[in-house]
Amino acid sequence: MSRHPKKPVYPTDQDLKSMIRFEGENGSIWLGQQRMILLHASAFGSMRSELIESFGEDYARGVLLRMGYTAAQSDAQLARKIRSSADMMSMFLVGPQLHALEGVVSVEPVKLEIEVDTGQFYGEFTWRNSFEAAEHLRLYGLATQPVCWNLLGYATGYTTTFMGRPIYFKELECVGCGDKQCRIVGKPLDEWEDAQELKELYSLESMAAKLSSLEEEVRFLRTEITSRARPEHIIAESAPIKEIMYLLDKAAATDVTVLMLGETGVGKEVFSQALHQLGKRKDGPFIAVNCAALPRDLVESELFGVEKGGYTGADKSRPGRFERANGGSLFLDELGELNERAQAKLLRAIQTGEFERVGGTEKIKVDVRLIAATNANLQERVKQGTFRADLYYRLNVFPISIPPLRERLADLPGLIRKFIERYNAKYGKQVQGISDQALRRFMAYQWPGNIRELENVIERGVILTESDTRIESTHICLGMPAPEDTFMVIGQNGLLEKSAKPELVDQVLDQMHASKLDFEHLEQLILGQALKRAQGNVLEAARILGISGPQCRYRLKKCGLI
Repeated sequence: MSRHPKKPVYPTDQDLKSMIRFEGENGSIWLGQQRMILLHASAFGSMRSELIESFGEDYARGVLLRMGYTAAQSDAQLARKIRSSADMMSMFLVGPQLHALEGVVSVEPVKLEIEVDTGQFYGEFTWRNSFEAAEHLRLYGLATQPVCWNLLGYATGYTTTFMGRPIYFKELECVGCGDKQCRIVGKPLDEWEDAQELKELYSLESMAAKLSSLEEEVRFLRTEITSRARPEHIIAESAPIKEIMYLLDKAAATDVTVLMLGETGVGKEVFSQALHQLGKRKDGPFIAVNCAALPRDLVESELFGVEKGGYTGADKSRPGRFERANGGSLFLDELGELNERAQAKLLRAIQTGEFERVGGTEKIKVDVRLIAATNANLQERVKQGTFRADLYYRLNVFPISIPPLRERLADLPGLIRKFIERYNAKYGKQVQGISDQALRRFMAYQWPGNIRELENVIERGVILTESDTRIESTHICLGMPAPEDTFMVIGQNGLLEKSAKPELVDQVLDQMHASKLDFEHLEQLILGQALKRAQGNVLEAARILGISGPQCRYRLKKCGLI
């Protein structure tokens, strides 16, 4: 086959337009034999954003690359059919022309070399008006890396299928990064230096391997956390926590189902682990599940397991969390997020101790102590009809309400010592404690993030403080209002007089001056603290800071925090 080193020229696209059919009465749009859909660009952008926020950019990029790759395979087959009598160049250009007709992007060939017989390929194209770059800019602002993932997957899938060998594209310039245009280059996989890395981006197996690796890491971390959650390690100086420890001791003597209630960050999992350690099941497994983090379509398979072939992609049988917790305790956090079907199956499992795997018919019996937790008002959910009343009554046999940190301030000094010891060991420091002024500010603060927020604040304080000194309020009290007390100072006449409370801005400026903190570093610290408080959730961090999600992500990227 001949080589085409020059800039190619598009043939007419009338043959492609004639294959597009709209059947309004039947609700169908056709491209040849393939059914198509019209999709709002903003809807695609919303889905793309949901993937990013839920699973991170790496996972989202992999999903969208594979989505584009799959879509392109049928187009490549169509190209050979519709222009079977045309030259190879005209046949190949079906793909770019279809992308333009579908409203995805305008493709301008710069250089194209094709030798199908030998498998040689080199292609360079520019993209104009990429809808994917436009959606990313609308939602997140400028990116630091190219963002046309779905389009890139299409180019790779189309060319790979057309050539009959792996041809991979890279986006070297992108409007989403502030470039004037999007530019891609494609060549055989083995000609890229990072070939293995490129291949893994399109591999479903590699994503599964990553998830498996993360699961193993989580198991290890949970084991480490469990050792910290022993009853003797819980700070219980306040009356409310002493009462909770009494209730835990009573519950531990039985297998009663316990419902942990309380705000986010109060330590519901820590107290649940303490309950497990106090009971006869302490030598058995403690399996924790965050129901809110499970995809709704996979809740049942995660809790109850799946048989091979139970659903598309289930290539082997595997046990669920109930089976893995056999002989021990199962902790279901954020229980209020379970869907109706999972609620029904959970109720039956609690009542009978039996369940079936997804796609299975065999009854599986387990001996599990159930501990549930939620920050939602389940009674209100029952009234609204979003939570089963019979399940609520079954779970609410032994409720334990964990108070927020602001209602157990007597535990604050002990918690501070505990966290300072932990992070002294982690960072090789010898921080001696916190200053009286810092403790005073702590006691006046409302702690909306509860224990989790306190731990993050102390970690930051240990990092910023020199060994053999104490953590100062200027290190850790940014955003915490000063107490309302009125101070007496020596006036110009030498007599004591009341001092007006300085404004918050003045306090911040004084602290910046005292700590020699510049504005950019201050912004970075505030963003980092908000992200920590939000446990890495960008949208939650944005809510804390009172800005939009795209603004928050842009600032976090600018400061190198994500």
